[in-house]
Amino acid sequence: MAKQITVFLENRPGRIQTISRILKEKGLNILAFSIQDRGEFGLMKMIVDKPDEAQLALADRGMACALKEVFAVTAADQPGNLEMLTTALAENNINIKDAYGFVSTADKRGICYLEVENPQNVDVGRLIAEHGFTLIADKDLYDL
Repeated sequence: MAKQITVFLENRPGRIQTISRILKEKGLNILAFSIQDRGEFGLMKMIVDKPDEAQLALADRGMACALKEVFAVTAADQPGNLEMLTTALAENNINIKDAYGFVSTADKRGICYLEVENPQNVDVGRLIAEHGFTLIADKDLYDL
């Protein structure tokens, strides 16, 4: 499974720039990110090429951050794919707690990062494969 870094930060100018600079100084590449406004504070969620090194670099600079495993799912970019994926998950009582995604312009594939609640321990990899989706292996994800 992919590792996502979540950074808790004060919601003020320059905080995202500070995180970006720390990762740049360590030669780490941000592959995807989302930023959520939570009032005076916010969350920056990232997929980076070396998540363990990124967490250490940010923690060493006093950032409150955590690693969490998420599914990295890919499929051809075509209308209806998100509906098909979410239907497969919902029909198996798998709740999507958090998600974000994008389309790679290089190969026109959609990539989606999902944090799920899976109370019945359904084999998510098997389930999504049955619906035409692919879990991205870590080595492939971090080489994007």
